[in-house]
Amino acid sequence: MVLISLIPIQEMFKQRFNSFKYALEGVLELIKSQPNFKIHLVATFIVIFMGWFFSIEKTEWCFTIFAVVLVLSAEAFNTGLEYITDLVSPDYHILAKKTKDVAAAGVLIAAIGAAAVGTIIFLPKLIQYLNTI
Repeated sequence: MVLISLIPIQEMFKQRFNSFKYALEGVLELIKSQPNFKIHLVATFIVIFMGWFFSIEKTEWCFTIFAVVLVLSAEAFNTGLEYITDLVSPDYHILAKKTKDVAAAGVLIAAIGAAAVGTIIFLPKLIQYLNTI
């Protein structure tokens, strides 16, 4: 019979717990320091409310959740790239500017895509609702 030591298992759980803890610290950093992330969070709550209000279907929820997560993730990656760029290039450098601009473009592209998804899903429902009142 092979005896399994609990220490490596405990260490593994501690490492996983710390990974989640650090990720949550990252989310709190985004909320505290990034005005655009706050705007995206407000939009997220509005979209969730609208999804509930209009009783969107499972597939529509999937597209909606994917779009929201894509935008929030893009904002997180953008912030991380901005932080690392500021660390390695504290003085102005054209490549640092381009790095930040391209990362911000990623957020913009994701947000435009999410807006398109939202328009496709919610606009017909909103028009139908407004026609009934």
